[in-house]
Amino acid sequence: MTGSDVSPSFRLAYVPGVTPAKWVRIWNERLPDVPLTLLQVTAADAADELRGGGADAGLLRLPADRTDLSAIPLYTETTVVVAPKDHLVAAFDEVSAEDLADEIVLHPLDDTLDWARPPGRPALDRPATTADAIELVAAGIGLLIVPQSLARLYHRRDLTYRPVTGTPQSRVALSWREDRTTDLVDDFIGIVRGRTVNSTRGRRPAAGAPEKPKAKGKAAEKPREKGQAAAGRAARRTAGGARGGAARRGRPRRRS
Repeated sequence: MTGSDVSPSFRLAYVPGVTPAKWVRIWNERLPDVPLTLLQVTAADAADELRGGGADAGLLRLPADRTDLSAIPLYTETTVVVAPKDHLVAAFDEVSAEDLADEIVLHPLDDTLDWARPPGRPALDRPATTADAIELVAAGIGLLIVPQSLARLYHRRDLTYRPVTGTPQSRVALSWREDRTTDLVDDFIGIVRGRTVNSTRGRRPAAGAPEKPKAKGKAAEKPREKGQAAAGRAARRTAGGARGGAARRGRPRRRS
């Protein structure tokens, strides 16, 4: 449905590492009478939260199970490897997955990257969460590959991170239930897509609202008016020139 029955508030779910602050600020400026509630959810639970109606829309990571969900990809994150500051990795501006072949690379159960096979050597056990894996990196147990926003979220003074090539990347998307594309959802879509406050794209016109004149008709009228005015001026100049010439030819010459 397109949603005439909208809730008095808007619930936005988001996964760790995603920062919705800019969009929330714009929402509050444009829709001050509609409170926006933020709900932080795990990457694994984000899609189910939308399906179950716990949120009107969500900022989640792709790939995800998008059955019954619409999604608009927003941006792609840089993938980085997290390591202790005294690790050899810290001496480089960038490393490749092949450079980590002999390293123990932790693979937490809540990993958000779509691996065919993670690089490096696996640890004996998989950490339950990314936060747990960060603690193990700090303890010197292994390295961790994550989207850059998660490396920033779990930043520690004794750790650093470097971009790593040859690995999957995480895409962040705005998602919502296909059958719940309400006007408020469309308002938020407009915000993340950068539509102006006066844009009506995607919204239904209000009942009984007069139709706006077609731009094509207006655009067509102005050139015609300008052309007619220019033709009139040219005709007057031509006629005036002809009369002036005839008058000069008809005057007798003064004898010297």
